[in-house]
Amino acid sequence: MHELSVTQSILDIVQRHAEGAGARRITAVNLVIGELTGFIDDSIQFYFDFLSKDTTAEGAQLNFQRIAARARCHTCGAEYTPPNSRLWTCPECQSLGGEVVGGKEFYVASIEVE
Repeated sequence: MHELSVTQSILDIVQRHAEGAGARRITAVNLVIGELTGFIDDSIQFYFDFLSKDTTAEGAQLNFQRIAARARCHTCGAEYTPPNSRLWTCPECQSLGGEVVGGKEFYVASIEVE
């Protein structure tokens, strides 16, 4: 259900920027979403379609770019993509855990307007 509030924020952002540019209609919204956010593309699309009715964004296409999780080992500093979300083991030194350096992204990269 947390997709509802973030989708409302997306709609507010794109409408504000489209209005500032003097656009009549928003045709596409390009989103960047990190794997670790837990956001589900289909849920965001569902809420966007519902919330954007009778707005300049009604019918706009949502394009999702997913960013993989990335970690940096606390022991050796190697950056790696964890093979799963449960156990993060450095492939270089086998240390457990690490600092998240990618996969938490969530932003509107750009919008397309008429």
